[in-house]
Amino acid sequence: MITIDGSRGEGGGQILRTSIALSLVTGKPCRIVDIRAGRRKPGLMRQHSAAVSAAAQIGQARVEGNSLGSRELTFFPAAVRAGTYRFDVGTAGSCTLVLQTVLPALLRAGAPSEVVLEGGTHNPFAPPFDFLERAFLPLLARMGAKVEAALERPGFYPAGGGRFTVRVEPVPQLSRIELLERGTIRRRRAKALVSRLPANIGRREIKTVQEQLSWEPAVLQVEEVKSSPGPGNVLLVEVESENVTEVFSGFGERGVSAETVAEQTVSEVLEYLQEDVPVGRHLADQLLMPMVLAGGGVFRTLPPTRHTRTNVEVIESFLDMKISMRPIGGKRWEIAASS
Repeated sequence: MITIDGSRGEGGGQILRTSIALSLVTGKPCRIVDIRAGRRKPGLMRQHSAAVSAAAQIGQARVEGNSLGSRELTFFPAAVRAGTYRFDVGTAGSCTLVLQTVLPALLRAGAPSEVVLEGGTHNPFAPPFDFLERAFLPLLARMGAKVEAALERPGFYPAGGGRFTVRVEPVPQLSRIELLERGTIRRRRAKALVSRLPANIGRREIKTVQEQLSWEPAVLQVEEVKSSPGPGNVLLVEVESENVTEVFSGFGERGVSAETVAEQTVSEVLEYLQEDVPVGRHLADQLLMPMVLAGGGVFRTLPPTRHTRTNVEVIESFLDMKISMRPIGGKRWEIAASS
């Protein structure tokens, strides 16, 4: 039994998700204590409970403590079972974070799987669907995985109601990834999604992007979403390079101007471009799991966040792998995994 302290490091839900994902992959039971101790409302919230339930269904696991507000959970996995699944996260809980929990195991299942996820697809503090589709899954494909995702309708916080489908072809062994250079930038674009809100919000965001990045109007777009059940706004900025595509996002919220949302997003883009690294901070966090499941690899990124450092600690608790993080000049860092 592996015991994980949920209060370590950044003390959030990623500790739970990584622990459950690795428990499924390794077959090792785990106990997580002090779940989300670093948050204003500690314990399991709906999207965390949904992720555990999804993992339990796929891994035929026995679970103790999977209730809202629970601060301790024990997970006993059995055999991972491929198949067709539907997981409703409820309200606007993040679908992409639920997928993050079960995808590593499905990549190692004995047959293809199809997963339908309903809930939030574009949530603050979670990878939006566009990041999953454009940044993360193409790198998985480079490592030998075949994962296809299709968005039926977006779901924004707090109403949710989004839906997407993921088809997973298992792969016996992921290939190592080596991502040291971004390569030539091939394409740039920015899109503001606006659902059941004034379209002028998106236009103001796009205007700020144009003013601060000096991108041509042809790559800037405002899209009014008609299919989502609730209001929402997200600004998506994409940089497609020779070796990697990065997607940056900013979410509209009450009391925060459209210009501020855009400025904060643009600042992330500028830092990424100025440091000439291939992997941004959020993609670095997502790449850790496939990299260690491949048996090793290396990539260059920006200074690792507390979130990433905590994720590394959890991974090393389950696997006989060493993940090193070292500065290589300026704000450039190199993260490598080896057995």
